[in-house]
Amino acid sequence: MSDASPVHFIAHFTVTDGDGYHNYEKRFFPVLKPYGAKFITFDDNVTVLEGEREAGRTVIIQFPSEKVLMEWWNSPEYRELAAIRHQATTTFSVSVIHAIPQR
Repeated sequence: MSDASPVHFIAHFTVTDGDGYHNYEKRFFPVLKPYGAKFITFDDNVTVLEGEREAGRTVIIQFPSEKVLMEWWNSPEYRELAAIRHQATTTFSVSVIHAIPQR
């Protein structure tokens, strides 16, 4: 699999501090933009087809590659911003979804 394959980052979290989350949210996109990522969608009320889901927000972001995603994730700017998210939300899952492998 090429490192240049796009990947999708999926996170699900419950907001526990609305003001703190608003602070995170308004600072989020300027930190994301330099990495060429595409914010695909968010949903606060997904349809659960099977199993149980914790209340909260699910987001999907596409990055040009896993390398770029990890550069963003580990950047000093995002680590500082993530500390705000940690105080304002409970994160239930974070995933990196790779493209379908070549056959």
